[in-house]
Amino acid sequence: MLPGMEPSVLRKRRTLEAAAFVARGVGLVCTLIFVLGALGPASQHVPPTLRTSCILGLFLMACGNVLAAINYRRPDGPRYSTYSVIQVGVDTSTVMGIVVWAQGYNEQTAWPLLIIAIVVGAYRHRLAGSLVVWAVTSAGFAASMGLIPQPSLRHGELPTAVIIGLIVAVLSGIQGEAFARQVKELDLARQAMQHQAHHDHLTGLPNRDQVDQYAETQRGRSLAVLVLDLNGFKEVNDTRGHAVGDRLLQEIGHRLSGGLREGDLAGRIGGDEFIVLMPGADEHTAGELAARLREEIRRPVEIDGAPVAVGTSIGIACRPAGSARSLDDLTREADTAMYEDKAYARR
Repeated sequence: MLPGMEPSVLRKRRTLEAAAFVARGVGLVCTLIFVLGALGPASQHVPPTLRTSCILGLFLMACGNVLAAINYRRPDGPRYSTYSVIQVGVDTSTVMGIVVWAQGYNEQTAWPLLIIAIVVGAYRHRLAGSLVVWAVTSAGFAASMGLIPQPSLRHGELPTAVIIGLIVAVLSGIQGEAFARQVKELDLARQAMQHQAHHDHLTGLPNRDQVDQYAETQRGRSLAVLVLDLNGFKEVNDTRGHAVGDRLLQEIGHRLSGGLREGDLAGRIGGDEFIVLMPGADEHTAGELAARLREEIRRPVEIDGAPVAVGTSIGIACRPAGSARSLDDLTREADTAMYEDKAYARR
């Protein structure tokens, strides 16, 4: 799975693959009916070359639908882009075959169908995709009409087809770029809202809701909980002001998150109160981390050219694996231990 894949992008990809699958499915059915001669006397006398081309088209469309099905199931897969490029090639080849046959041998004006391939390229790969498909279809159409002895091509029709194809490629490609930017902006806005809903705005640490959600994922596992309360923080606010206090909290939050093991989580649950969850930890491991955090928090922070220092009281509560004790139970126990630690520090 690709990292950072947003749900809106996954939905867009699935919609695109479903539409491609249905469109090719219709093409498969119609082509198969034609090849089998079920459209009447005219389709019963198909030239061998055309029949072979139709069978090749059936194969290409079937391969394209296999890739579309894979991409639909795995829109976040590492080969999604590769399979998408192949599908563009399949669709372009199929449309080109129809146009060359109809315009070159059946005296029908079919070059506008090339627009379908161009738009598909734009939807899948934005401006670059539409321009590449336009270049390929324009060159292929021009070469085919030049090789066929008497194509159904009026004077000036070839440059007209190329110019109109370019216009469609640019417009659809730009629209694809704009849509992609809009989706990205919406995703960034959604991420920002989610972050604000689950993180403390001052320190950037997870808030209580996020801590609770993380604790739910550790249900049944051994868990250690540390509750930390700063000592001397009120004096900092009173003597240096709340702006200095806020900057101190930001630094404390940074030190907390930087001192954890992989898998641990630190959050802010009050004004100067923090919590640390340690999945899989016992009391000894939790005590070692508590000692390190005491030293980290005790180090002075230089703010506006002057050092600011606070201490911390820490309470620890642990549960073994399989225990039914909840985060609230552990927090209450750790909170009691923290106040005992604070009372001991005041002696």
